[in-house]
Formats: sequence, C-alpha cells, structure tokens
Amino acid sequence: MPLANGFLNGFGIDALVIAVYFTLICAIGIRAGRGSTTLQEFALGGRSIPWWAVLASIIAAETSAATFLGTPAEGFKTRAFFYGQLAIGTVIARVVIAFTFIGPYYRYGVNSIYEFLLVRFGPRTKNTASGIFLFTRVLGIGVRLYLGGLILVVLWRHLFPGASVTLGNYFWGILLVTLITTAYTMVGGIKAVVWTDLIQAALMLGSVCFVLWFLIHHLGGIRSTGRALGGWSHLHWIQLGWDRSLPFGSALGAMLSEPYTIFAAVIGSTFFTMATHGTDQDMVQRLLTAPDPQKSRLSLILSGFADIPIAVAFLGVGVLLYLYYTGPGGGVPDIPDNEIFAHFIVHDLPTGLRGLIIAGVFATMMGSTSAALNALATSFTSDFYLHYMNRGADAQASVRAARIATLIFGLLMVLVGTAAAYSVLKDPRLTIIPLAIGVLGYTYGALLGIFLLGMLTTTRGSDRTNVPAMCGGIVAVLFLGKVHLPGLVDFGRLMPSWWPVIAWPWYVLIGCLVTILLAVPFQTMKGVKGFRERSKN
Repeated sequence: MPLANGFLNGFGIDALVIAVYFTLICAIGIRAGRGSTTLQEFALGGRSIPWWAVLASIIAAETSAATFLGTPAEGFKTRAFFYGQLAIGTVIARVVIAFTFIGPYYRYGVNSIYEFLLVRFGPRTKNTASGIFLFTRVLGIGVRLYLGGLILVVLWRHLFPGASVTLGNYFWGILLVTLITTAYTMVGGIKAVVWTDLIQAALMLGSVCFVLWFLIHHLGGIRSTGRALGGWSHLHWIQLGWDRSLPFGSALGAMLSEPYTIFAAVIGSTFFTMATHGTDQDMVQRLLTAPDPQKSRLSLILSGFADIPIAVAFLGVGVLLYLYYTGPGGGVPDIPDNEIFAHFIVHDLPTGLRGLIIAGVFATMMGSTSAALNALATSFTSDFYLHYMNRGADAQASVRAARIATLIFGLLMVLVGTAAAYSVLKDPRLTIIPLAIGVLGYTYGALLGIFLLGMLTTTRGSDRTNVPAMCGGIVAVLFLGKVHLPGLVDFGRLMPSWWPVIAWPWYVLIGCLVTILLAVPFQTMKGVKGFRERSKN
C-alpha cells in the first residue's frame, strides 16, 4: 500500500499527463494522414505541407532522444560546450545541400531519392545505396530507442529502490514507444509524421527552456550561477585540439582522435551533415513535402541555424546539472552519465511538470522514429517492392506494402534498441552520442561519395564499379578509423600502432573521398542518361 499510495500521490498526475500526450499525438497523426491513398501521398504528402511545418519536422527529427538525454550527458561530463562546435558544419552543409541536391530531386519527381541513382548510373548503384540506407537507419534509430527504455528504468529504480535493473526493463519501454509511433505512422504516412513532429518540437523546446530556468533559479539566478562556474569566462566553447608541443605527426594524430575540435566542426561535421541531410531518405523525404524547391531550401537552411541554440541549450542543461549536484548539500548520483538528466527529471522536478518533461523525452524519441519508419517504408516500397516484387502494383497495393514495411521496420528497431541497452548494461560508462551517430559514419560516406559523383559529373562512375567503390569506402572507414565493434571485431588490431584512432566526425569524409577516388576513373555506361541530359528533359 505505501508504494501504491506513493505512486498515486507522486506519479499519478505524471502518468495522466503522459497518457494525455500519447492520446493526443495518436489522434493528430491519424487525422492528419487521412486521404493517403497513393504512395506519393503516403511518402510526400502531395507536396502540400507548409515550409514552417517542414522546418519543425526537421528539428524534431534531428533532436532525438539521443540529443535530449545524451547531449546533457556530454555537457555534464565535460563541463564545456565543445560538442556544440559541430553545429558550425551543419550550417555550412545545409547551404551546400540546398543548392546542389534539392533542385535535382524535385526535377526528377522521385519518391525515394535513390531513384536518382537509378537514372544516373543504373539499378546496381541504386539498390546498393538504398540497401545501405535501410540497414544503417534501422541501426541508427534502434540505438536511439534505447533511451526510451532508459527513462522508464530510472522510474523503476525510483519506485523500487535496490531492485536490480535487467534487460527486460529497457525492452518494455522501447516496445511501448515504438509500437505507438509505428501505429500512427502506418496509418497517416508523412503527413502524420510532419504534423505530430510540430507538436513534439514545441514540447521538446518548451521542456528544455523550463529545465534551464528551473536549474538557474535553484542555483540562485544568473549571477550566482556564474560565480559557481568560477566566472562565465571559464566556460569553454572552442577547442582547437592541436598541441603545439608535439611533433607535427603526433599533434595531427591527437587532433584527429578528439571528436570535438574546431577542425572536426568545420570539415568533418560539414561532410557528415551533407550525408545525413542530402543522401538520407529520412531527412530528404520531409524536405520534398514542401510545395517547391525554394520553400524546401528555406526550411533546410533555417533548421541549420536553429541547431546552434538547441545544442547550446542541451549542453547548458548538462553543465548546470553538474553545478546542481556538486553544490552545497548536493551529491553526484552513482549512475551512468547517460542517465543523469533522466535521474534529475524523475527525482527533482515537481509533480505534473515531471510528467510533461518525460512526455518531452518521448516526443523527441517518437519524432525521429516516426520519420525514419516512413522513410524506410518509402525507400523499400519504391526501390524494391515496386521494382522486383510487384511491378504491376496499383496505388492501393503500394500503400498497403508501405504500411506493412513500416510495421516490420518498427519491430527490427525494437531488436536493435534492446541490443544497445544490453551493450550499455555491460559498459555503464558508454555514452550514447558517439554510439548513435558513429553508426551512420561507417556507411554514409559511401552514400555521399556516390551522390556527389552523380550530381557534380555527367560521365564519371559506372554501375558496374560503383558498388565495389562504395564497399571500399565503408572498409576504409572501418580500418582507418580503427573501429571497434563490441563482440564482433576490432579493426584497430589490424592497423599499425602508430596510426591514430580517428574520431567519428571524420568517418564520412574518409568514406566519401575513398569512394570517389575508386569510382571516378570509370565512365558511365552508354545508354544511361547523364545528370545534365536528364535535367533538361
């Protein structure tokens, strides 16, 4: 009874708030998606979605649960804003994408962006690129889903002090959120994704602003917070990563091993974002829902500038949490860094507001997951189902296939999220940001390289040799980055000891350059229309 009474008094209101949120999101998603009777409506919303809604959807997709809980962990651990430097590259990349990629995608009228590669090179290149996206995106979002289970695990520890945490605790949280998200995405398609993202982005931004105010107020205001930091000048924003006391080779190796440097921000992050926002169906698909290329470009570029204050806000939460727990009467909880923000939400926020912030965690998780599910289903249906499984499929059959694919990919994500939770249980000090984003770096360099080759040249690259070139780019990242896949293989052991462990922001650049170098010597086969020729028609 004490537990029941405690739950009703302490968490009953929070549970009600969360239940209302889930009900509202499902209702909006299902209602918004009415009329999605063709694959283009399901995938692109008839290209009728306002640019400001597209902007909010991009922000919601980028600000996943990995950002909501993982970025404060970075700020808590480093007491600095070095991670925020990477936002510089995201702005540069968006400008490049806006005036290089968006126009051709609209002119081609594609549902899946990998159809561009079919026209430019041929079916092998298209199938390989689409397959890479399907595999990588399931892994990337699945890893992020682990954080959906994390918030429920923190609740479990709070309600049952001393009880052991098992993989099952994570699994049920992951399963709950994924099934709800999959349900409204299956029914509503991209319209459901964008309009629910708008609500989720507002809730997420409101949540982080409230937490910042709450922490600063608890610390005694702006001036007291500055004194606790030892002065605002003690906050570090830029990290060069170059040690002048070392020989050039050693200094270069040390710089490449550090993920958060100004060089990684301007160079590595630019290429990384070009891949995630220019060659990833997940991001590009929502851009193609805008009525024309101009409005699509506006949404994309503005989202890049929005990344900067968002990154600063979440890192600021982490820094303030460090002051909160190390101040007078405080004490840093003995928990993994990933859980620090979740611990604060569950243990220190007032009832009702706690439920709203937990809903904010679920909002970020559902926003990125719903978009990925719709993109995965669209890519699979357009690139494989309609080409190889059911060439004569009508509109009804195509939409039905996309909905079934949505469900299957949702279940696969649950498996990956559970595997990520298992990895963190084995290594509690493992932070989620490098794990979640690093997965994309292994393969997206190959995608970016082949897309740039197709966009910037008219005769280079062959359907027969592009696939080996892309494989070469992926292998180069694994070896040159000395990637360690826990439980599988450590590629670093196969490299000389003097070679540095290259940090994840550089992975896409490595894969992109190697892919281009391997593919560019070969000429496009006769009979395949080049980029310029197709664009004129």
